[in-house]
Amino acid sequence: MYEKLGELNQGYTRITDMESKHPDMLQDIGIYTWAEGEAHVLFDGSKEIAILLLEGAVRLEWNSESREIKRDSVFEEAPWCLHIPKEVEVRVTALKSSEVLVQKTDNEKLFEAKLYTPEDCESTITGEGVWGGTAERVIRTIFDYNTAPYSNLVIGEVISYPGRWSSYPPHHHDQPEVYYYRFDKPQGFGCAMVGPEAYRVEHNSYITIPGNLDHPQATAPGYAMYFCWMIRHLENNPWTDRIMEEEHKWLLEPDAKIWTKK
Repeated sequence: MYEKLGELNQGYTRITDMESKHPDMLQDIGIYTWAEGEAHVLFDGSKEIAILLLEGAVRLEWNSESREIKRDSVFEEAPWCLHIPKEVEVRVTALKSSEVLVQKTDNEKLFEAKLYTPEDCESTITGEGVWGGTAERVIRTIFDYNTAPYSNLVIGEVISYPGRWSSYPPHHHDQPEVYYYRFDKPQGFGCAMVGPEAYRVEHNSYITIPGNLDHPQATAPGYAMYFCWMIRHLENNPWTDRIMEEEHKWLLEPDAKIWTKK
């Protein structure tokens, strides 16, 4: 359920796959680390693919289109993400040392490939002005059921401020989810809770979240935490909303009384 990847090696670092590593997540997820000048072809005959640039600069070529994109910091810059259906070939050329996250799952539907730009990304500040600012964070939704109902995937990012909470109030949903973490400093850390279990999350680590378990997160003071969140819709049961835990719903009341030291 939790694993620290450590320093990413050149090539592919697997996080999950649908056959043998956390198959209950129903997704193939991993990170490619490429040196400048490397070129690779991404293709799958049965799975849709989301290609998210984490860091670096790459040229993407698909169908008759080509686009050069770059990203220096997941903390400071909104994402670029290419979403393609099965049977579409993408050639990725690293224009400098780069890291690219890839998320895949089976999908028989054919749809138009789309490059989501930073301007396309829905970015909101959540938790602002409530609970003393203790759960203020940035949520970036790249695509979900509302914007891509033909997809079986959801992908987005969160920037959790130092000493704050995310995925809060505690909530759950039927669909499986994976969180992949980075910190603004390599010694940064936080805490991830999945149901009754708690884990110390660190730079280049991840957790898998089975359906129906709540999963609040906390970030240590002094360190900003990034995580990419990836959900797989279930058949006839897409992810469309968070289900708040009953005992914590009072926090959503506009006049919620929270104890503070006098």
